Amino acid sequence: MQQQHWNWNTSRLPEPARVVRWGHFGTPVLLFPTAGGDYEEVERFHLIGALGELIDAGRVKVYSIDSVAGKHWLRGTDTPEYCSKVQNSFDSFIYHEVAELIRNDCQSPSIEILTAGASIGAFNAVATVCRHPDVFRVAIGMSGTYDLSKYLNGTMNLDFHYSSPVHFLPGLDEGPQLARLRTRLIVLPTGQGQWEDIGESWRIANILGRKGVPNRVDPWGREWDHNWVTWRAMLPKYLEEFA
Repeated sequence: MQQQHWNWNTSRLPEPARVVRWGHFGTPVLLFPTAGGDYEEVERFHLIGALGELIDAGRVKVYSIDSVAGKHWLRGTDTPEYCSKVQNSFDSFIYHEVAELIRNDCQSPSIEILTAGASIGAFNAVATVCRHPDVFRVAIGMSGTYDLSKYLNGTMNLDFHYSSPVHFLPGLDEGPQLARLRTRLIVLPTGQGQWEDIGESWRIANILGRKGVPNRVDPWGREWDHNWVTWRAMLPKYLEEFA
């Protein structure tokens, strides 16, 4: 399995950017780590191994980045306003730098990218497609956490509002972004076992549905918990379907 790393300094992040890619050919997939995860987390927890057949067959090329914004939310030492600014800048980094890197690596300036992630990684996967449907075409949000407002301590700010699909989608006006988003797909698989909250998925699904955005919630049952065992079973299934 081919692997390549990139790193560079960027004004859009409070730390150096890091990207890793597994695979040599196929549909590009941007895979977000969980809340505090780094860019190699998905390999350490054997998610890349679970995708091995798809990667080796040239069906997908998988890219991962550090969960820069997620780390700021979790550590609890920064203000909600600063964390919100980092979240919004993280989105800008994905759109302007990571998407360009992926397209250059695929030698295709217009190739469309899938996103995927679990827990807060699902938030980032879904938010990326909702904000940038001109580049990203399918989001696979596994066991997602979609409302991060609990970290705001009762306050709201514009950086957070525009970063969060639960908050900005209800007020998104008719226009090119919404028209393009209606040609995309948001898939929301979730277990119903320990530490899972399928209500998070239904909430974002209902918001998407009211705006005419194609989506589906896939309940996986009570035997599937909020953990890597579940996500290693889920992701190959959905990439087999959509890649």
